Amino acid sequence: MRQMAGMESPEATFMRSGRREKMRKTMVIGIAGGSASGKSTFSGKLAEALQDLQVMELHMDAYFKAPEERPLAAAPVGGKIYRDDNHPLTCDLPRLEQDLAAAANSGQYQVIIVEGLLTLWDEKIQDRLDLRLFVDCPPDERIVRRLKRNMTWGLSFDEIADVYLDLVRYRHNEYVEPTKWKADFIVNGSHFSPRALDMLALYIRSMI
Repeated sequence: MRQMAGMESPEATFMRSGRREKMRKTMVIGIAGGSASGKSTFSGKLAEALQDLQVMELHMDAYFKAPEERPLAAAPVGGKIYRDDNHPLTCDLPRLEQDLAAAANSGQYQVIIVEGLLTLWDEKIQDRLDLRLFVDCPPDERIVRRLKRNMTWGLSFDEIADVYLDLVRYRHNEYVEPTKWKADFIVNGSHFSPRALDMLALYIRSMI
């Protein structure tokens, strides 16, 4: 069968369509914020809003090292020694980076959400992000939420308050708060906004 000049054969059209499908880029969204700011909650709501798409969530908390492998740190004031659960060395970030790369390159997902304290701090993760979000919440509200949550885990009021005041708040100022200004959007973690969620979901859909 002759092919007229300027016309594409069905085979060529099929191959070009297949290449375009393979080249379709997975959208990677990063969500950062302070301890008990509402990161995980917002990540879940965003995934639910995109439930008709192929969505994968990666939570940094799932990459915590074993307790005995986490670093110890002295409180800046008082010098008391704590296990430092808010330091970059506490998480197996290289494994998270590998899992993110594998998921993004697999072609199985349209959207990948990466959520955690250091999502906007880690440069290798940050370089893969197409959309950067920071869930912001006042410190006093975060400590109340942290107290309520951690007390359900069997910790006492004094244990939670001591580590927060002696170490966690300093780590927040060192590693988390500065990354707020790397975000494309700052999300209200104090009061959930359905309108903000709808706008973000609409934007994400437009980019896929």
